[in-house]
This record gives sequence, structure tokens and C-alpha cells, in this order.
Amino acid sequence: MNRPVDPAQATRNRNRMTLVAIALLFFGALAVAGFLRFSGWRPAGLKARGELLQPPADLRRVAPVLADGTQYAWNPATRTWRIAAMARDCDTTNAAACADVLSQLDTVWQLMGRDADRVDVLWVGAVPANGTRPGTLRAVRASDALRDGLPRSSDARGPVVVYILDPNGFVVLRYAPGFDPGDLRTDLSRLLKVN
Repeated sequence: MNRPVDPAQATRNRNRMTLVAIALLFFGALAVAGFLRFSGWRPAGLKARGELLQPPADLRRVAPVLADGTQYAWNPATRTWRIAAMARDCDTTNAAACADVLSQLDTVWQLMGRDADRVDVLWVGAVPANGTRPGTLRAVRASDALRDGLPRSSDARGPVVVYILDPNGFVVLRYAPGFDPGDLRTDLSRLLKVN
């Protein structure tokens, strides 16, 4: 014989099951998020397109000297990011390739829009005579301290290696010769939004 079902008991059981289901959804989502976080997975939209330098190279103690002989100050209070281009043989054999990279950097700089004034373009080495120049271009004299501070600055694949430096003077991203300027623009625009 079937026992009569108490409506109050049935409601309590249904409420308990709903509470258990909500708790499972909540803690299950936390468990999945924790697993993904500690496994190293990151959404494709959050990954840097350039080579993320771990740990970042520290150029704070290096005092770059501009082509006119004055010293370039890092001055972190201005919150200025830098695109540094380490060039070699741009005045001789690689003039056309260097001019092309300089024009690409100008395009990236212009696409920064209202944030373009917060980005300095440092060209380390001889600046090519041809090519469009960004408004904040600073010609920097090449030195051993700069070469040593910029990781893998001489790359056999091309004459120019490009870096992004944070306002404090840390080198955070590296772009090998032949990089896509769109990748540089994407990474730099994300960094400008954060800072």
C-alpha cells in the first residue's frame, strides 16, 4: 500500500534538491575555473602576440644617449610606453628593410590615436633616410649596454628587432624580424588601456 505523500515534505525535498543543484553549479564552476587557471590555459584574446619576456629585461640603469648627445630619461611618472627598434646596418646594406620597418612603426604609432603621445619610438642605430617617421621618434646611439639589455637583439632573420618597454624601463615584449605590425599594435593598445 502506498503511503500518502505529505505536501510539505515534498516541497521541502524539492527545495533541498534545488539548493544542492545550485551549490553544485557554483562550486563546479569554481573548480573548473581553478583547474583552467592553474593549468596555464588562457583565452586567445588575452595572450600576447609578441614574445613575452619572462622575466622582463631591466634597462632602468642604462642611460640611452640620443643622436644629439642628450640623455633620454626613463621618467616613469609620465607613464610613457616605448617601442624600441634595435637596428643594424641601416645606413648601408639593410637600408630598404629598415625604412620599411620604420614606416610600419609609424603606422602603428598613428593607429594609437589619442594615446600616440604616450608612446615614444626609440630607434637604436642609424635612422634610415627613407621611410615615414613617427612623431615621437627618438634616434638613440647604439651602445653595448643597450645591446646587452635587449634580449637577443641581433637576429639573423632580419636587420631590426622590435621591443615594447614599459614606463619604468623594463623590456616586456619582443618581436622578431618579419613581425606583423598588427600584432605590435594589438599588444600595445592593450597595455595602454591597462596603464
